[in-house]
Amino acid sequence: MRLLPAGHRGLLAECDDLAEVMALHQALAAHRPAGVVDLVPAARTLLLAFDERVTSHGRLADIVEAVDVDSSHAAATPAGSVTIEVVYGGEDLAEVASLTGLSVDEVVRRHTAAEYVVAFTGFAPGFAYIAGGDPALVVPRRPTPRTQVPAGSVALAGEFTGIYPRQGPGGWQLVGCTNAPLWDLGRTPPALLTPGTSVRFEAVDPR
Repeated sequence: MRLLPAGHRGLLAECDDLAEVMALHQALAAHRPAGVVDLVPAARTLLLAFDERVTSHGRLADIVEAVDVDSSHAAATPAGSVTIEVVYGGEDLAEVASLTGLSVDEVVRRHTAAEYVVAFTGFAPGFAYIAGGDPALVVPRRPTPRTQVPAGSVALAGEFTGIYPRQGPGGWQLVGCTNAPLWDLGRTPPALLTPGTSVRFEAVDPR
């Protein structure tokens, strides 16, 4: 792990892999250092935003370096649990089956059998990068992104599953759709899926 200043009020931890990011985020979220106002995880980094009146780059770096990060326990204590009901049959489901060498039914079976965790969020309000799926379902993004992807689309790209919270452009492989309310300003927090949340997918019939 490498620690770098990120402006006057930020410290960036560059990690070896996603598992280390998730473990470090979980450890610091459970015992947040004094002065840290936000923790922002990404695929390979964790940004610590802090109040420079309370702490400093050097003081925070010492604290982070002292954290005993055990990646094997990154998902041991999830920040809540959510089950997402999915109607499978997205536009790219057959293509995903072809890319993986599996049948459509087997793609769905494997996707619903796995246990996932929200690694980080971004791209759009309510969009979560959900990790932990079956390695057999790792597929590339579409060679040409769509200009419009329907809200609620469940999609795969690389090691992640994502759900589009609203209509917009996107290049992930669409395998289904859900009615889950991913972003609601009347809810605290507004996002249904936040970093550390445990996620399961359940296949349902169209209503």
